[in-house]
Amino acid sequence: MSSVIPFPPLSPEIFSVDLFGMSFALRWYALAYIAGIVLGWVLAVRLLKRPTLWRNDSPPMTPAQLEDLMTWIILGIILGGRLGFVLFYQPGYYLANPGEILMIWQGGMSFHGGLLGVILAAWIWSARNNVERLPMADMMALGTWPGLLFGRLANFVNAELWGRPTDLPWAVAFPGTAAQNCGQPAGELCGRHPSQLYEAGLEGVLLGVLLLWLALARGWLKTPGRIAAMFFAGYGAARFFVEFFRQPDEQFVSPGNPLGLAWHVGGWGLTMGQLLSLPMIVVGLWLVLRKRPA
Repeated sequence: MSSVIPFPPLSPEIFSVDLFGMSFALRWYALAYIAGIVLGWVLAVRLLKRPTLWRNDSPPMTPAQLEDLMTWIILGIILGGRLGFVLFYQPGYYLANPGEILMIWQGGMSFHGGLLGVILAAWIWSARNNVERLPMADMMALGTWPGLLFGRLANFVNAELWGRPTDLPWAVAFPGTAAQNCGQPAGELCGRHPSQLYEAGLEGVLLGVLLLWLALARGWLKTPGRIAAMFFAGYGAARFFVEFFRQPDEQFVSPGNPLGLAWHVGGWGLTMGQLLSLPMIVVGLWLVLRKRPA
């Protein structure tokens, strides 16, 4: 490998406190979840307080209703994200170790699982509260990008979900035996794509700016469902693209499948992230076109 950027001296923990023989720590990943949810809620409240943005100048719910919905969304994120990781990425392991399924501090979370969990939770909540679903989905889509941005930045701080080996000038030497094992000559550092930052920029910043511009400047909230459809297509496209640079999950990599493709024929195929994102792109684009104003 050519020269690489050393990984900065970052710790997954912001601070820790020892009490009664136990250590309690606040981690960047937990703070990212909290900050993303809070900022998403603040943004949604601001949108609800601007009736002229919505069809017939009528927001889908009140700020008080939004507070109740947030509880359901948080449960959907946690339960859906965890179950999605279990079912999509390591079903065999958790089938053999079912007691570890609820240990969310071990293993991982799946965005696609969390998304399905939020959709199900919001669907049930809207039915119970007689709230129109498509405008609600638009509001939720507009409040999602801060969580995506902070979550990917936290992945970088944690030195996890790093990318494939590369000799590009911005390659990063992530710490750890696994990250530094990429077949490089002895004594050289392994430089990898900082794919977490690619995702933060695409899924967080770029998608967030696009959705806000469409909602505030182009009046897309007046056509219920169109913002949510663009979120689906935009996230799916961003994730599909970054998967070309992201190191696949270890369980998919083998001597005959070094790229970690979850589905492949003759060396060509898709990663699990791409398989899960492809329906989002197709359905999202179809709905964007279908929801065009007459």
